[in-house]
Amino acid sequence: MRTSVLWINDYLDRPAPAAEQAAVLTAAGLPLDGGDVAENGEVWQEIETTSNRGDCLCHVGMAREIAAATGRSVRLPTVALAPTGARASDFIRVHNHEHALCPRYTARVIRGVKVGPSPEWLARRLVAIGQIPRNNVVDATNFVLFELGQPTHVFDLATLAGGEIHIRRARSNEAFLPIGSDAKPLTLTTDDLVIADRDRAVALAGVKGGALASVSESTTDLVLEAATFDAVAVRSASRRHGIASDSSYRFERHVHPAEVDSAAERLASLILEIAGGTLCDGVIADGAPLPPPRAITLRPSRACQILGFDVPTSRMTELLGTLGFAPTIVGSGASEVIETIPPPRRVDVEREIDLIEEICRLNGLDAIPIADTLSIRVPQRNPVERGTRDLKNLLVGLGFIETVTHSLVSERAGEAFLTRGATLLKVEDERAGGEPALRPSVVTSLLRVRRHNEDQGATNLRLFEYASAFHHASGTHVERPTLALIADAPAHAQDGARDAQAAYRLVRGVVERMLAQIAPRTAEVAFIKSVEPAWMSVGARISVGGVDIGAVGVIDTRILKAHGIDRPMAGAELELRGLLSKYPPDNAAVDLPAFPAADRDISAIVAESVEYGDIERAIRTLALDHLESIAFVTTFRGKQIGEGRKSVSLRLVFRKQDGTMTSEAADASVGRAITALREMLGAEIRG
Repeated sequence: MRTSVLWINDYLDRPAPAAEQAAVLTAAGLPLDGGDVAENGEVWQEIETTSNRGDCLCHVGMAREIAAATGRSVRLPTVALAPTGARASDFIRVHNHEHALCPRYTARVIRGVKVGPSPEWLARRLVAIGQIPRNNVVDATNFVLFELGQPTHVFDLATLAGGEIHIRRARSNEAFLPIGSDAKPLTLTTDDLVIADRDRAVALAGVKGGALASVSESTTDLVLEAATFDAVAVRSASRRHGIASDSSYRFERHVHPAEVDSAAERLASLILEIAGGTLCDGVIADGAPLPPPRAITLRPSRACQILGFDVPTSRMTELLGTLGFAPTIVGSGASEVIETIPPPRRVDVEREIDLIEEICRLNGLDAIPIADTLSIRVPQRNPVERGTRDLKNLLVGLGFIETVTHSLVSERAGEAFLTRGATLLKVEDERAGGEPALRPSVVTSLLRVRRHNEDQGATNLRLFEYASAFHHASGTHVERPTLALIADAPAHAQDGARDAQAAYRLVRGVVERMLAQIAPRTAEVAFIKSVEPAWMSVGARISVGGVDIGAVGVIDTRILKAHGIDRPMAGAELELRGLLSKYPPDNAAVDLPAFPAADRDISAIVAESVEYGDIERAIRTLALDHLESIAFVTTFRGKQIGEGRKSVSLRLVFRKQDGTMTSEAADASVGRAITALREMLGAEIRG
């Protein structure tokens, strides 16, 4: 806010020079932001205010802060009104139809004024802060605005149709012409609050007066408006129509209804002084009852604990008293408290901690002790965050690109990814447009990104995202943090063709690499053939230590076509929070082998229905001596094998801990494995 040094001094019992004003206000949390000399030779200073200190958007407010910090006293202007005219209700009637948006509206009537230039003292004060004097009536409203922080307005009584004022919502497409030589007509909506006469809107409430009821040189009878309006409604109207004013700036920061009358009386007194006229008897008001005073209790012991140093209770009451909080000490000893009633203008003070802040501010921020050293403790890194970061780094190293997508999708896109018994979660917000559903799978978002990049000429992509998926099941909203990834099928070196099997091998290999990083070495990782969830045409459910963590598979061609993709792709969606909560896994170090291993390959021809897991389990049940590992090698299908059959190759590794593994011992164990495969799975062993 731009302030005049002399204007602030008008309200202090002894003047404060510009440098002192700047220093005191800065120390009180209202920092100086520059200054200069106005064209009339007066010094002005720009003082920053926070959005919760609307009470400081005026010269009296600044004077209060200076007085509280320096021991000065505030001298408020005196007002003594003596109505001598007829009843105001004979000339104007007020109907407030929106008490929630306009908690208090008041109107006073002054008749027989003479509109003309403002006196030199008033014009000088306005010029000092960059305002342009207009006429004595309009300048009086601006003076009160910058003196007390209460916006007011003046209507020409003769222009108000029917002698009525209505505070109402605007009609749809209602026209309104603001004050101003270059103002353009506005088209209002039903979201706008207006001040209207019987026939039309004459002001956009809290934002701008209207040209059709403005004061002119021929005006003789005035209606003085003093009111308060809902801060959100004023802010919305100001943004909606691109109109900002000194009044809207203050209303947006809350003006308390109890502050209205004193400002209105000051305005009436000022107009009578500089423009003459007769004040009609009575105030026409309409609105909600005034809010009751807010009583706040302060515990001195709590204040000292928060501040970090001792402040005597008497000093606390002294500081709060200078701000008009009417403090009273109740009780004694450990039960001693200070009871206060903040003045209505201090809408920012609601709780005990607000009072403590005021004490700290006025007592001086430089009184806060500063320790020579500061003890710190380095916290352990959150395992989920650390594990997630390491997984992302791994995926990037494997050629994947991280995406950040919106959680809303179309209903059609979401339904294709629902599991059995689940339904979509939808938002009721018109801004969602054609995408009102929360995604049940992050895979659908990745496919959308994949299609967009293909349209831009980018192909052969690998994408991933760690985000939440949502659905509704069994009467409950379910949110699943998941890591999803998709990849194109890689091109074969021979002919450049792409196929789904290659895409699956790629993604499954990536999943295995991820689990090797975050799962304990002792945990059994199983891939169990499945067609669930529905977005897979073929694939597997994944379990770690018997706990299902998600799926990996080939993305169904119908889903790919729905997303405009015509190339085979595979994907995975994993719920890893359980594993990440114990990251890094507790894997004990083991000694390197001291003796060489012996490995043997087995190629078993089995029925197509036999899974690799069946083969591995059949061998492990034998508990073969010195068996270190079993690894999948390859699968072969062809005419040599026969229709409906496949050849599965695997490698068995044997190692002794206390000596070299002999070929005879390894061959004996392999012989037992071959016999078991023949008997249990009907396998034929290839030579």
